[in-house]
Amino acid sequence: MAKYILKRFALMVVTVLIIATLTFFLMNLLPGSPLNEERSTNEAVQQNLEAHFNLDEPLIVQYVLYLKSIATFDFGPSIKQPTETVNSLLSRGFPISAELGIWTILTAVISGIALGVFAALKHNGLIDYIAMTVAVLGISVPNFVLATLLIQELAVNLDIFPAATWSSPAHMVLPILALATGPMAIIARLTRSSMLETLTQDYIKTARAKGLSPVKVIIKHALRNALMPVVTILGTLMAGILTGTFVIEKIFAIPGMGKYFVESINQRDYPVIMGTTVFYSVFLVFMLFLVDIAYGLLDPRIKLHDEGGG
Repeated sequence: MAKYILKRFALMVVTVLIIATLTFFLMNLLPGSPLNEERSTNEAVQQNLEAHFNLDEPLIVQYVLYLKSIATFDFGPSIKQPTETVNSLLSRGFPISAELGIWTILTAVISGIALGVFAALKHNGLIDYIAMTVAVLGISVPNFVLATLLIQELAVNLDIFPAATWSSPAHMVLPILALATGPMAIIARLTRSSMLETLTQDYIKTARAKGLSPVKVIIKHALRNALMPVVTILGTLMAGILTGTFVIEKIFAIPGMGKYFVESINQRDYPVIMGTTVFYSVFLVFMLFLVDIAYGLLDPRIKLHDEGGG
């Protein structure tokens, strides 16, 4: 276990370094400067601004300073919001984005597994057809389109839920539904197909022959193995959900990281763009690592390292 964790940690560091490097150089390949809008007839003022943000340094020096900011987790001041630092924006916006992401993941996983199990148990029945129709629609409709439809129907026409901001549980319903529907559909389809295969296995037939209750057979014996494909893609789904919150946050005017990230791109605020990218990269890579550990715990037959040390 210790060897596996060390190998995975080294891989995480390399992955984050590659992402950070690509982000830095892609930002600097863009024409112009983030200070274009602050161009002044006073050359001294312009030089002071560039020196303050290290934009007058050679590119390799800027890159080294950028890596140093990552190592110390101090991303410096925002160019477009001089009174704010990137760290302060992260500390203010990330908890809201994380809350939205966590509730979305829980909603998608619980509803997707339940839908998939019921569809498998009622194979080729009405519930199965309804569940798969919902799944197909969930996969087909982009979350930003679904968000618009939810706002129009449930907020404007029916006035059931508020359409914007993040100040009460009622404000959370529409953005969570918009984000969770797609992942829920994927999980439902995977759970259904995996459950159908698992229910035909000999150990399930043996459990039933021993007189175990159907609920116990499903939950204790079938569901655990049927969830393996779901766990496999959970890391990718989490990445999609957490990065997808940026668009949904903008649509629903949620004051999370999506707001600052989209604004920083429009304004070419390099420190915010790069700091947010690195922060989310570290977070998502760590989540993928936890999924790998969970995968091994769910199925003891899976070893975390090769016997030969490879």
